[in-house]
Amino acid sequence: MRSVLTLQPVPLPVTTGAGERLLDAAEDLFYWRGIGAVGVDLVAETAGVTKRTLYQRFGSKSELACAYLQRRAHHWQALLLDTLSLTRDEERPLVVYDAAARWAEQNPRGCAFVNAWAEFGNTAHPVAAVVCDEKRWMRQLFRSLVSSKAKADHLQLLYEGAQVIASTLGDHAAYARAKKGARAVLAGNQPGRAPAAQPTRSTKG
Repeated sequence: MRSVLTLQPVPLPVTTGAGERLLDAAEDLFYWRGIGAVGVDLVAETAGVTKRTLYQRFGSKSELACAYLQRRAHHWQALLLDTLSLTRDEERPLVVYDAAARWAEQNPRGCAFVNAWAEFGNTAHPVAAVVCDEKRWMRQLFRSLVSSKAKADHLQLLYEGAQVIASTLGDHAAYARAKKGARAVLAGNQPGRAPAAQPTRSTKG
């Protein structure tokens, strides 16, 4: 099994001070309002720069949106890897759900990547590729934590489902239930399924 510590967060976008201000503004506006609903004029105004500066730093709104998601992915992945590095090996798969629950408390609109996929999924828009990259990174993470590929993929399904339920229904306990389900998967049980009946011993001589 590969060590999770060999994984690295996606690189931060390289930009200038003005570019960082644009990313700060984009993160706030794109996350809370949606990428498609926010124009470059508002992003530039919020960042305190000109629209020309925005295009000089990022080239287009699409590239700015990609940089926003890449920076967000870096921060989440770095936080998660730091948390896992302080955790015993056998507890690492379960700690992912605890870290996600804490992250969600600060991000109540849900997963920024799921939200972006709702806007641009199954299109040629570059944002869709960034979303897929982040989900593949999480899949690689789970597969590095669990020796069984099938169990690792099951754990990712629980993780992704908890994110959606927590944000859409306001059910923050979804992370705890997902963690419980993950524990059952790791133990070799199917969540919600009764243990198989044990064969009865014959009384015949």
